[in-house]
Amino acid sequence: MKIFINDIPVRIISSEELDEGHEFDLVIDGATTKIKPKSLIDDVLIRDASPDKVDELLHVMTDNKLKKVDSITFTSSDKSAIIKYIKSKFKVIEAAGGVVDKDGKILLILRKGKWDIPKGKLDKSEKKRACAVREVEEETGVKVTIEKKINATWHTYVTKKKYVLKKTHWYAMNCIDDSALAPQEEEDIEEVRWMNLSELRAALYNSYRSIRVVIQEYHKLLKIHDQSL
Repeated sequence: MKIFINDIPVRIISSEELDEGHEFDLVIDGATTKIKPKSLIDDVLIRDASPDKVDELLHVMTDNKLKKVDSITFTSSDKSAIIKYIKSKFKVIEAAGGVVDKDGKILLILRKGKWDIPKGKLDKSEKKRACAVREVEEETGVKVTIEKKINATWHTYVTKKKYVLKKTHWYAMNCIDDSALAPQEEEDIEEVRWMNLSELRAALYNSYRSIRVVIQEYHKLLKIHDQSL
């Protein structure tokens, strides 16, 4: 499981999943060492973490920006127990959105000064795919069809003093009509733009890590599809 907290990727993996050949800048024994957020730097590995240790750091990271940290990896002998524990401590909501393609160009939105992909929260009893299509149309004016699932991302934030764990389902989509292309201003969207590959790469420097991950996974799907033809 990977969670983005203040745009920092946090991985929770089993001890067996750890690549021992990967070099970390800081290694901490999560069972015995007290984690001091200010000491965290670059790529951090926290071994044998307990559920409450992970929960503690997730809250600290949500409340504070750790500017010196690139990534954090937790290992545990019982990964599923930690994930279950975290979900029980946070309010979990679900959202959906899509990477929309039109003749090789990708649709991005500019929201609050950063490039993003259209997405939004599921309404009560709404299906994930229906939500993704609705949100894309509402935020951009573009009508789409879904091709396939890309992946899902997790991130946390605080709203009304409550910690929220948000799971967003992402889909590969095709444009069927963009004649009504326009930003949804009431959702703070300033611009909607089709971008070719070079424009997309430049825009992603002013985006979020989670969005870059989704775009990377989308292009992996394209390569797999092209190789199968």
